[in-house]
Order: sequence, then structure tokens, then C-alpha cells
Amino acid sequence: MEAPSIKKGGEKKLPPKIVILGVGNLLLSDEGVGIHVVNELMKMSLPPEISVVEGGTDGFGLLNIITEADRLIVIDAVKGGSSPGAIYRFDLGEVRNCPSGFKTSVHQIGILEVLELSKLMGKKPQTTVIGIEPKSLEMGMELSPEVRSKIPRVIELILDILKVDTKH
Repeated sequence: MEAPSIKKGGEKKLPPKIVILGVGNLLLSDEGVGIHVVNELMKMSLPPEISVVEGGTDGFGLLNIITEADRLIVIDAVKGGSSPGAIYRFDLGEVRNCPSGFKTSVHQIGILEVLELSKLMGKKPQTTVIGIEPKSLEMGMELSPEVRSKIPRVIELILDILKVDTKH
């Protein structure tokens, strides 16, 4: 009986692993916008290399998800001083150059700290942050109309970044 031969050099290169990560607190109205966006994305048919993750306020608990990604898109409430519903988009390399008043996230452990830690571990994915200016951070599970109306545009932006065809 002959042992099966192993072919070398015929390995397929896997497509980059893409993670779309929605973070925020659903109990603080607009602070939960990232979760609302990924919940809509989960209803769509996306390619298998794209993972859509509801990160909540897990902070350091998201480290494994982040370090396994080649490409990361984070959706979060971002207080940048614009009018409610304003959409910000920046790549991680640009974050450090933002004006000091530009505060990312309103959670205890911001996603930026987790990304910095992943960089220290040598596993930092190419990262884009899409932030939505909140109107209300009061207790409540409903988004303000200004923020809710921007969800389709945020999804459009994400799909445009990834250049993905989807089926609803």
C-alpha cells in the first residue's frame, strides 16, 4: 500500500480575514449605534471571509477577535463636536493626529486602547473607524432619529470600503 503523496507549492492563499466590529452600550441610546449597525449587517449575505461581530462594551475581551483579523472596521459612537448623526471615517494611523477634543468612544476601555495592545502584541490589523456623533447618551434603548437615519449610510460606507456585493 502506497502512502498518499503530498503536493507542495499548490497551497491556496486564503482571503484576508475581515472583521466588522460594532461596539457600544445598547442601554445608553445613541451610544449603542455600533451594535445597531452590525445587527443590520448580520441580516445581509456577506462573503465567508467577513465576520460581523457585536462587541458591546467588552473592551479587552475583544483582543482575540482583533488580533485574528487582517482588516478591521469598527463602528462606534464618536464625540467629535459636530451635529448629531455626523459620520466620521478615519484609518487608525490618523487617530493620533486628531485634535485633542476628538474623543473616540464613550466606554470605559476605549477600542483605541485595545488596538494599541494588539499592536504591542505584533498583531495589529489594518483598521478603519466609522464613528457617528451621538445626540443622546441617556438611558434608553432607542436611537435618536438623527442617528437612526444614518444607519443605511454607514452600511453603504462599510460595503464601499470592502467593495462587497451583497444580497439582502
